[in-house]
Amino acid sequence: MKRRDFFKTGVVATSAMAGFSILPSSIFGKTFGYVAPSDKVNLACCGIGNRGKDIIKSLHKTGLCNIVALCDTEVGSANTQEILGMFPDLPRFQDFRQMFDKMGNQFDAITAGVPDFSHFPITMLAMSQGKHVYVEKPMAHTFHEVELMMKAEKRYKVACQMGNQGHSEENYFQFKAWTEAGIIRDVTKITAFMNNGRRWHGMKVSDFLPEQPIPENLDWDKWLTTSRHFAFNKGYLNGDWRSWFEFGNGALGDWGAHIFDTAHQFLELGLPYEVDPVFMDGHSTYIFPQASTLSFKFPERKGMPALELEWYDGFNNQPKLPEFYGEPVRAKDIPPPTSGNINTKRYPGKIIYSKELTFKGGSHSAPLVIIPSEKAKEMESKLPFVQETPSNHYANFLKACKGEEKCRSSFEVAGPLCQVMALGVLAQRLNTKLVFDKDKKQITSSKTGNELLVGPPPRKGWEQFYKM
Repeated sequence: MKRRDFFKTGVVATSAMAGFSILPSSIFGKTFGYVAPSDKVNLACCGIGNRGKDIIKSLHKTGLCNIVALCDTEVGSANTQEILGMFPDLPRFQDFRQMFDKMGNQFDAITAGVPDFSHFPITMLAMSQGKHVYVEKPMAHTFHEVELMMKAEKRYKVACQMGNQGHSEENYFQFKAWTEAGIIRDVTKITAFMNNGRRWHGMKVSDFLPEQPIPENLDWDKWLTTSRHFAFNKGYLNGDWRSWFEFGNGALGDWGAHIFDTAHQFLELGLPYEVDPVFMDGHSTYIFPQASTLSFKFPERKGMPALELEWYDGFNNQPKLPEFYGEPVRAKDIPPPTSGNINTKRYPGKIIYSKELTFKGGSHSAPLVIIPSEKAKEMESKLPFVQETPSNHYANFLKACKGEEKCRSSFEVAGPLCQVMALGVLAQRLNTKLVFDKDKKQITSSKTGNELLVGPPPRKGWEQFYKM
């Protein structure tokens, strides 16, 4: 079997070849921990500045991949210089389609560390060519795009990882073990919150931004990908796109996948039947609200009770916490929110209420803590063993590309989570309660909302990505 054929078939290759397994390199007389270049995953990277830069550095640090190509619509600008300096001799592209055309036979997998609305076309093209995908969260911009990506992952049998890196750390393994042991059970309510300042806080707009000259290093047409045409303004670049409904998914899409991802997976929440914006401050049809409280209602599931998930965002829209809450739970791997630093008095996190126990948690890898402390001491002897992670999120992806592990945040797992968040974004955008038919995957209470599940049609020339 040729090396590239093996990578293209991914995890399926190991199951198709009875008795075959990948052996550690030390068996062949190599130094333990060393991976020869020919044994590594060849990786092409889309988005090399800002968050894309961090993804590349983290993947490269594992020692499990060769970076072979770089692509960014702003290649050469200030925020791309660090990666260009790390890999000065690699081919550079501003159009990911050209990179696939010219180098598609030279890489096994891709990264997509680009704005939310651009995740979809890059990822779909990669999967359709049998290439594995590491894509930032949320997976895509719309509910429908996520649906297509889940189907493509299954159809093309590739390894796909969404970039909520805490999903490979302590919180993941603890939540899994505690759920399986019955410590976490009969959960009826979850309160999740992210109350740090965001880029759009304080913004007031009545239209899209006025046209400005396009910078020399930027290919604005390629930056827009499938989106309808907008006049260029620097207020859309470098993370500011997250403020706008047309381009991003706001605080919920940015942080929900770091805060309630494990609860969604291990409590098997699936999709809600109702999403209600019970509080909204500064509603706009262009940018995300200054603050919002959303109520997601999930039905009974496999013997588990119905559950309400409340989401709070906005600087002054903090939820009421239990009197015995104490100090917030902090994660070692949590980055600042898009710009600035985490305000420790407004640390993001969650409260999980079951019939017998109450848990507090943070974001990313932060573990759950039983509260109050007296109850935690009482439960100490009943808590199960929690394994340490065998690989971080980046190594997990690269090992999955080689068939050695399975992606912990595959599209099968992350897709429904992202669809929950997409429904929440629609409730924020329309400022109305949405009634959702889980079986038909349709919004029955709003014609506009149901249309926005799919979103506007792609620009001419970009339609093919929705047919892959």
